[in-house]
Amino acid sequence: MWKFKEFRKVLDGLTAASSSSSSSASSQPGNREVEIPESLQSEHFQLCKTVRHGFPFEPSSMAFDPVQKILAIGTNHGAVRLFGRPGVECYCQHDSGSSVIQLQFLINEGALVSALTDDTLHLWNLRQKRPAILHSLKFSKERITFCHLPFQSKWLYVGTERGNIHIINVEMFTLSGYVIMWNKAIELSSKSHPGPVVHISDNPMDEGKLLIGYESGTVVLWDLKSKRADYRYTYDEAIHSVAWHHEGKQFICSHSDGTLTIWNVRSPAKPIQTIVPHGKQIKDGKKPEPCKPILKVEYKTTKNGEPFIILSGGLAYDTAGRRPCLTVMHGKSTAVLEMDYQIVDFLTLCETPYSNDFQEPYAVVVLLEQDLVVIDLAQNGYPIFENPYPLSIHESPVTCCEYFADCPEDLIPALYFVGNRQKRQGYSKKEWPISGGNWGVGTQSYPEIIITGHADGSIKFWDASAITLQMLYKLKTAKVFEKSRNKEDKPSTDIVDEDPYAIQMISWCPESRILCVAGVSAHVIIYRFSKQDVTTDVIPMLEVRLLYEINDLESPDIEQVPTPSGGPNPQPIVLQSHPSTSSSSSDGIRDNVPCLRVKSTPLKQSAGYQAELVIQLVWVSGEPPQQITSLAVNSAYGLVVFGNCNGIAMVDYIQKTVLLNLGTIELYGSNDPYQRQPRSPRKTRQPSGAGLCDINESPTASEDRCKSPTSAKMSRKLSLPTELKPELDVRDNSFSRSRSSSVTSIDKESREAISALHFCETFTRKPDTSTSPCLWVGTTLGTVLVIVLNLPPGRDQRLVQPVIVSPSGTILRLKGAILRMAFLDSLGAIIPPANEAWREPNAPEDKDDKERLKKRRPVSVSPSSSQEISENQYAVICSEKQAKVISLPSQNCIYKHNITETSFVLRGDIVSMSNSTCLACFCANGHIMTFSLPSLRPLLDVNYLPLTNMRIARTFCFTNNGQALYLVSPTEIQRITYSQETCENLQEMLGEMFTPVETPEAPNRGFFKGLFGGGAQSLDREDLFGETSGRPRPTVVTHIPGPGGMEGVKGAATGVGAELTRARWALDERGQKLGELEDRTAAMLASADSFSKHAHEMMTKCKEKKWYQF
Repeated sequence: MWKFKEFRKVLDGLTAASSSSSSSASSQPGNREVEIPESLQSEHFQLCKTVRHGFPFEPSSMAFDPVQKILAIGTNHGAVRLFGRPGVECYCQHDSGSSVIQLQFLINEGALVSALTDDTLHLWNLRQKRPAILHSLKFSKERITFCHLPFQSKWLYVGTERGNIHIINVEMFTLSGYVIMWNKAIELSSKSHPGPVVHISDNPMDEGKLLIGYESGTVVLWDLKSKRADYRYTYDEAIHSVAWHHEGKQFICSHSDGTLTIWNVRSPAKPIQTIVPHGKQIKDGKKPEPCKPILKVEYKTTKNGEPFIILSGGLAYDTAGRRPCLTVMHGKSTAVLEMDYQIVDFLTLCETPYSNDFQEPYAVVVLLEQDLVVIDLAQNGYPIFENPYPLSIHESPVTCCEYFADCPEDLIPALYFVGNRQKRQGYSKKEWPISGGNWGVGTQSYPEIIITGHADGSIKFWDASAITLQMLYKLKTAKVFEKSRNKEDKPSTDIVDEDPYAIQMISWCPESRILCVAGVSAHVIIYRFSKQDVTTDVIPMLEVRLLYEINDLESPDIEQVPTPSGGPNPQPIVLQSHPSTSSSSSDGIRDNVPCLRVKSTPLKQSAGYQAELVIQLVWVSGEPPQQITSLAVNSAYGLVVFGNCNGIAMVDYIQKTVLLNLGTIELYGSNDPYQRQPRSPRKTRQPSGAGLCDINESPTASEDRCKSPTSAKMSRKLSLPTELKPELDVRDNSFSRSRSSSVTSIDKESREAISALHFCETFTRKPDTSTSPCLWVGTTLGTVLVIVLNLPPGRDQRLVQPVIVSPSGTILRLKGAILRMAFLDSLGAIIPPANEAWREPNAPEDKDDKERLKKRRPVSVSPSSSQEISENQYAVICSEKQAKVISLPSQNCIYKHNITETSFVLRGDIVSMSNSTCLACFCANGHIMTFSLPSLRPLLDVNYLPLTNMRIARTFCFTNNGQALYLVSPTEIQRITYSQETCENLQEMLGEMFTPVETPEAPNRGFFKGLFGGGAQSLDREDLFGETSGRPRPTVVTHIPGPGGMEGVKGAATGVGAELTRARWALDERGQKLGELEDRTAAMLASADSFSKHAHEMMTKCKEKKWYQF
């Protein structure tokens, strides 16, 4: 192992040398700054899944252990989700991915049997934190349709599509020789096949009697000992389910015509009662009006009251549009409980696990297609329990995700405080009934928050600390907009056909709690956090034109803004105000119209996030605004910036003004490296061109400052010092009259979108000796441009003086679209963007507060007042194809690494881990990679998850401390880790599903029942189904040994630590198995002794026989 470690270090050194040699030509070894020691090595990384949160996608079956009090849900994709007490969850996956037909707990044994549509049975060991399959059986000639495992029995009944029933020993997972053939179960005179087995159960009072339900409507009471049918019950409607009365004298069947039939065991001729819960009862012996099938029925008794009959389905056919219902019949009362989604399955939770005692039902667990509902049967009105699981992720489809680790300590309590006020009332006051398992021992102490954006415009904040998930707070962004009441009043948007409020991007500052969201209707909303309710009379709004028309420059009324003295002399830009009152031009072309209408009436905003400003892109000459592709907010500067394929806009959300509004091409000016030609100019234009990068070379520039910084609606457009700017259209629209047809030839080039934005305080030009606030802009063509921000020095001046935006002239180039940018200090630590501490925005300020705010250090500083520093900074830039580390202020590329040649990076994040920094990337070919910083040495490369749909690409994100997540299905979030330390501690962090619990005592038979009989009759199943039953047919099933509970991780990691972890898990597994070995050894000795005895008897029996007598 020591040699392998040394060899890996040599490889790391060679990799680092290779990375260094691939630096750009502009970097010279002599110019390279002081080397930063890097502590991260490949052994610090390992990739594995941690936990899965959310509602099981496309559920198909359900089971409950009434002693352990844990719930299992199977899905159509071969997954099994286990739920215990809140915070205790587990995810298992069958390799085949086949749908789970049925689940059966070995009650209080810590095991689970799953039956799949590929005709396999699997035995799961739940006594370990990561359940694993111990045994599997594959049926080769028959298809599994139903399974039944009696309480405290090791013999599993398996019904098949052919109508036969096989019996399996679940301890050894072997097939018994005892088989119930369909042709022996039904009437010999019957000429038709009874259909698949849809139900199996033993009589609660006599284990030797087995009730078998066939789909055609035939029910058979089979005597296991005599191997014949005692009674046969026939009904002319198909059967869906059967349930016993606990006394074993009656049973109830549900049928396809919406009827329930109750049968007396000893009266097979006809049912003693026929009930149509939702149909009209017709007299004179006629058949009742047919209804929809009753898919399932349960019959539960109480000691001091009427029994409960609970069923799903059975509604009348004329109830079109009615929602799915669960019906609870209790005595003479019938309650119909409407559900939001189709019912997949339901289970009644009872006080006792014994079927031969009064059941005393107290709750019903209803599994819906997209929800899990638990109904309290003990309270009037049947209220539901408040669900503590994080199953509402998909309440509206998730459109984006962000993950924040190591948040401020006071953030989660603050979000919980405002979220607790949103909770609904009317829930059951009882404790959540699914309460099994134990929590893990969490070693991660830092707070984690996940934010999800949704299609209905809602945003949810989740507490994700210590691998759990709990919803904290929900924000509805659509509240600030007018809702369309009819089809004619729909929002005037061509961007999306539906979900106009869907969240596309989220930018959040945890320290200041400023939240900024971008929606698909080209709108941006800035929110402030407050613990107090407030009523906003008028929501401030800005409208921005981001598709450019070239206008003649005619002596605008401008006002000169003085340039701050000292330091570099960035020139201010000229802003020209445009009214946004017109809705269409004279020929009906829509113009200056936003896609959504902001509410004009006072808006009551509850405690939590409250809208500060709404920014909307508007239609321009009949063309709708393009969707926003990048977004960033900075609380220290009071600025928000966003961009799309047309250009970039910067807004001062403190003064409610537009500071910058430029087309992407205009960012370059004459420095455009692509040599794009402008569109055909109009006759009134002069052939000249300029852009933002040219402004610093212009002699003068000025700004038309906003006359009213707090005005609700205004739109600003940048007018450059020269009289003409290049005009490039992004769409060829025949309805736009003033557009040239030559746009089509350059349409592809003109779609250079803004893909990354990052506020920072760094060196903006090569000769700089001090840092200054700036904005780094990345585009889809791999260009990085730098814009300098000149902010007023004090808080009071910041409220009235304008922020001056000026270019730096800096342009950097990479292959592929820019994805992420970050900055490191001279020690290699991430420099966080400047931020402002949160304070209550709605609290009245007293004089002491005002004085303290005045004395407080300014949130930002201008270049002239910055202290000169000699330490370098490093810009880390990641694109779709490569990563570069740029030394600042020299702007030398000191490290470069081509991440992928054949694929492209979907997500890249610069993250902190183990007191160091690395670059984490997820590629479209499924590879997850990490690189050291600043040297960009490859540390991890795992082929983890090929991109199968855009949902993964849209939601995948990395965060600090080696954590990542993505939306693995429309309803579930999968969290993963790439940290070796987290992988090692994962076993301790995971909860335990199985806990030692005493099995309740069996019901007392009573003196007279014990003396004269009449109590529950037991059955020696071992004697009936064991070796004496004969050898099973070898072609029926194939035994497949399981992995034996190896709690490995699927993501194969590159590093020595992975091997060490696997070895440690193997030792743990071995120790876990030793306890089981003693029991197995004793069982094998008994089995060997029995086999020897039977072999001797067989030899004696056959010794005297001739060969023809066999």
